[in-house]
Amino acid sequence: MNEKGNENENGKEKSEFLSGNEAIAEGVRLCGPQVIAAYPITPQTTLMEKLSEFAADGALSASCKFLLVESEHSAMAAVMGAAMMGSRAFTATSSQGLLYMCEMLSYVSGSRFPIVMANANRGTATPWTIFGDHRDSFAMRDSGWIQIYVESGQEALDTILQAYRIAEHPSVMLPVMVNIDGFTLTHTYELVKVPERETADAFLPPLNTFNKLSLEAPKCLSFAFWPDYHLESRCLQQKAFLDAVNFIERTDEEFYGLFGRRYHGLAEPYRCEDAECVLAVAGGVAGTTRVVVDKLRAEGRKVGLIKVRCLRPFPMKFFASLGSPCQALGVVDRDISFGLEGGLYTDVKASMYKPGAGIRTLGFVAGLGGHDVSKADIELMYDKLRNLADGKPEEEHQFIGMRWA
Repeated sequence: MNEKGNENENGKEKSEFLSGNEAIAEGVRLCGPQVIAAYPITPQTTLMEKLSEFAADGALSASCKFLLVESEHSAMAAVMGAAMMGSRAFTATSSQGLLYMCEMLSYVSGSRFPIVMANANRGTATPWTIFGDHRDSFAMRDSGWIQIYVESGQEALDTILQAYRIAEHPSVMLPVMVNIDGFTLTHTYELVKVPERETADAFLPPLNTFNKLSLEAPKCLSFAFWPDYHLESRCLQQKAFLDAVNFIERTDEEFYGLFGRRYHGLAEPYRCEDAECVLAVAGGVAGTTRVVVDKLRAEGRKVGLIKVRCLRPFPMKFFASLGSPCQALGVVDRDISFGLEGGLYTDVKASMYKPGAGIRTLGFVAGLGGHDVSKADIELMYDKLRNLADGKPEEEHQFIGMRWA
């Protein structure tokens, strides 16, 4: 394959050998943002470097302003200002940078600005680490941002396109955070199909919003409320998240119709039709789990996988509808809510709660601070789920891969 990649038969895409960060940069380029605010932080840095190359080479739209800011807080403030003027905007961050943005995240979401941000998932200090887990983004799950987790570089590019389509829909108008596992996906290269700009434009129309400052229609944005109106605004925000559920699924189907790839909206079941033991995971670990599922299936074991793509809005109805033949459901968390359990496990159990429900559940915490989650680890989880299904006792909360275990 040459450096420019190979054209597909339909001429609408070309295949390129890209890292996950580069795939996201290609997706951003195709969406034509008018403002990009850049502040580098490992392992997001190569994403912003690629976008800066696009800016220097003229590959971004002629109207795009590439801003170098002094901090992550400033980056989010800058794109909020751009969105306030009706511009499509993008930024990216990771770990401590995302935590530094915390104040601005709620300003953006409460103001209903459809900003898209990529977050290169990385553990938070201390102990200091540059390696990946989900503790940064899970800490921000109540900030009012839609959160989507990707499994591959291809899904990362495609999800950027979907994210803008979702965020900018008039019934949604919420910011979207696209999460990609630090290093294991951000810096791993794979063949990625990159759509032509014309095809991307057919999927994503120009931003047309009335939630902006205008001399022709003066208004006040990001203002203060008395308590009764504050409650009403939060109820409307919650309604937008509930409305987003159907639109996320519809957007994925429309994307499939145009590009031939789908990601099943909020959650994807894999070989679950007759599965007795099922693991629910988010992010890149889903790819490893697929391999293990196929191996165990070849050995005659009835196992399956649920890839949780959206943390917010959460696929509540999906998990609430789980029933026979599933006997045991495990949840793999690359996060821990200290004093309780993995955050994803809590959400899954809450969604599944029914008096007398027959599915046993088990929470696994693994992969913190970049610790490898191996195929052997995942097989061990399925073994524990089989024990649980057979009525053998297992501790409800388990750390996988502990050095002293």
